[in-house]
Amino acid sequence: MRAVVCHGRHDLRVEPVETTPLAADQVRVAVAFGGICGSDMHYFHRGAVGDFAVRQPLVLGHEISGVVAEVGAAATHLRPGMKAALDPSRPCLTCAYCREGRMNLCADMWFLGSAGRFPHSQGGFSQALTLRMDQIIPVPDDTDLLELSVAEPLSVGLHAVNRAGNLLGKRVIVTGSGPIGLLTARSAALAGAAQVVCTDIEDAPLAIARAHMGATDTVNVARDAARFDDWAAAGGHFDVAFEASGTHAALNSLFPILRKGGKIVQVGMCPPGPAPIPINMLQAREIELLGAFRANGEFRDAVEAIVTRRIDVRPILSGTFPIARAEDAFHQAGDRSRVIKLHIAIQDGAIQEEPTA
Repeated sequence: MRAVVCHGRHDLRVEPVETTPLAADQVRVAVAFGGICGSDMHYFHRGAVGDFAVRQPLVLGHEISGVVAEVGAAATHLRPGMKAALDPSRPCLTCAYCREGRMNLCADMWFLGSAGRFPHSQGGFSQALTLRMDQIIPVPDDTDLLELSVAEPLSVGLHAVNRAGNLLGKRVIVTGSGPIGLLTARSAALAGAAQVVCTDIEDAPLAIARAHMGATDTVNVARDAARFDDWAAAGGHFDVAFEASGTHAALNSLFPILRKGGKIVQVGMCPPGPAPIPINMLQAREIELLGAFRANGEFRDAVEAIVTRRIDVRPILSGTFPIARAEDAFHQAGDRSRVIKLHIAIQDGAIQEEPTA
């Protein structure tokens, strides 16, 4: 079986990987599709994500879907041939955080395709993948597996919205209209936000935000940054802000445009090291700054939303490359003027589709 393996900065290889015998509570799946995430791009271009550096060969990928191939003795509710969503999180279920119901903060988390621990947690861009049985979410036979592979990033958007609390009738802004930002915007609209403004430095994702992702307004901050001055001059406009770009500048731009008592949810991962923030404004205006890390129970909600098309993820799908051309896919995934979300068809024999976004 082959996998997409990062050996360091700009060193990506498609190479054989070994499979191991199944434990009773494990399931082997044939991975169908893998979406290239921003963290995968950071591993490829920098050899690191935030403070997590590649120290050994790392199979990338965590946005995946597939088909059950083999089941352990305890996985009696599953059978070979089932289509399934594949949850990349494997919390320990026994630490204090897991017992408190905050599994995304697990002290012994194994998250697919992460260098956050050593040995690394190998990822899902692998033709055969072994997971714990609770990571397998069976879906109807007519489910589109390409769409289903978007369940993980959608779960991140849903978790960010849950961290913000009640959005009914609220004014919301989302900075950064990559896949996570767009899916967060769609989740905020679904949660009842009265206004959803999306920002970016590219027009292409903003057009998708307006047409398909629930945005009531968009701002190209490379061209129309004066809009922020207008909102700040009014004493603040938004009730809730989701920072999805992962940049210090975007985070700092949010404090003046929030109403007193507003909330900022940090969704994007910023570069390593401290981030300066206007602490006096945070204190005097009683602004709440919240972190949102991955997802905590929202994965199943995301699967349901995709299967029923309550949230239609098709507008962010930009093309699919065969596993043999994984490196080409990674290079093209960085072209944000054309691409929202690129996928790799993990099984051999897939046909290349050039980016269409």
